[in-house]
Amino acid sequence: MCGIAGELRFDGAPIPEARVIAMRDHLVHRGPDSTGTYLARGDRMGLGFRRLRIIDLTPNAGQPMTNEDGSVQLVFNGEIYNFLDLRKGLIARGHRFRSRSDTETIVHLYEEKGADCIADLDGMFAIAIWDERSRRLLLARDRAGKKPLFYCRSDRFLAFASEIKSFFALRDMVMEPDPESVPYYFIHGYVPGPATFYKHVRQLEPGTLTIVDADGRMATRRYWQIEFPRAADVKPIPAHEAAAGVRERMARAVERRLISDVPLGAFLSGGIDSTIVVGLMSRVMAAPVKTFSIGFEGDPAYDETAYARLAAERFKTEHTEFRVLPASGDLIDTLIWHHDGPFGDSSAVPTYLVSKLARAHVTVVLTGDGGDELFAGYRRFWAAVQAERVPRIAARAGEALLSRLAARRHERHWLTDAQRFLRAARATFEERMTLLNALFFEDMRDLLRPEFAATLGPIDRL
Repeated sequence: MCGIAGELRFDGAPIPEARVIAMRDHLVHRGPDSTGTYLARGDRMGLGFRRLRIIDLTPNAGQPMTNEDGSVQLVFNGEIYNFLDLRKGLIARGHRFRSRSDTETIVHLYEEKGADCIADLDGMFAIAIWDERSRRLLLARDRAGKKPLFYCRSDRFLAFASEIKSFFALRDMVMEPDPESVPYYFIHGYVPGPATFYKHVRQLEPGTLTIVDADGRMATRRYWQIEFPRAADVKPIPAHEAAAGVRERMARAVERRLISDVPLGAFLSGGIDSTIVVGLMSRVMAAPVKTFSIGFEGDPAYDETAYARLAAERFKTEHTEFRVLPASGDLIDTLIWHHDGPFGDSSAVPTYLVSKLARAHVTVVLTGDGGDELFAGYRRFWAAVQAERVPRIAARAGEALLSRLAARRHERHWLTDAQRFLRAARATFEERMTLLNALFFEDMRDLLRPEFAATLGPIDRL
């Protein structure tokens, strides 16, 4: 994980290097190993970078990264999984490399293809490229949006950064909360992009690139859009062939993520997703996989260390188990600072703790995150389909009956699940999917003071 930041002035005013450094150093936690800055001719464009060294630990791989004549300057957070294949082709076409990094591959690919090079990248990334010849800034974000990239603009400048907190270094930028974001936070647990908690700050959306001219003109386009085929166009295949196809793709994806010049490990909960990742890692790594899990004393509903232990024994990993007291209230301020605002997913607490503890052993970890979303692993996906079979009148009767039972103990209690399922069975499919994923839905407006709610525009709960 690295941190990038920068600014492009439209008003002709020079950018003090101290201003770029201030934005950059709000991201010190993202890149503790080294720093870099770049100011373009005339000081109208500035780039800042904080590095966490992973591939090619030498200064040659530092950023901002430039091409041979200095006309292309790049800062980049992430990892390009197909960079070795791309590099071979670039060398064959005459490009010269001074590092082994994936970063330099992007620079030379941009020389050949301009903004169209982004579509050739397989990876997770947030990229900023300053083209001195055309006097243009390119911003790009990976297809799934794994790496964050925010920007704010006024009539005088545009600034961008890996995290919103960098913009607080800009004294002439008013960081004003956006009241319209509040209902969406209560529904989703976060503010869906491109909006943020701040009026003048936006996220660059996943699969999108933006080109900003020196005079402030912006052009944004999607370089990738997920497309699902029609069911009628999908050729049926036997289950064993489908399973083999998933297995082959998973193995290839895991192997491509193991390129690292620093210690690497995995978070292991003992669930299906992280166990599959660890199992595949153990097949291709020469040394035992370093695995990490965390458990909370006194609350077995949130303790999965026993399952993690079983998986660690099965794959003969070098396993480290952390046990902590569930005093998550102590972390609220820290987590809000890291997330640049409230974040409604309680998994942020164990993720932060296990990340902090694992950092003493490894620099990079693989996880099973995203598996439940891709393969419909959450029970709510199953519930959304099953609820179609429940008559509305039966759902109303069941909900009324359950409301008379004792109060729930916690969100994983069976009573909580049953009540939410029956509420969802009364909704349309689209409403049901949102309700089952939402923190608040029908009761969301009860959280808002009437005078505050009156100032808001229409709320799209879907």
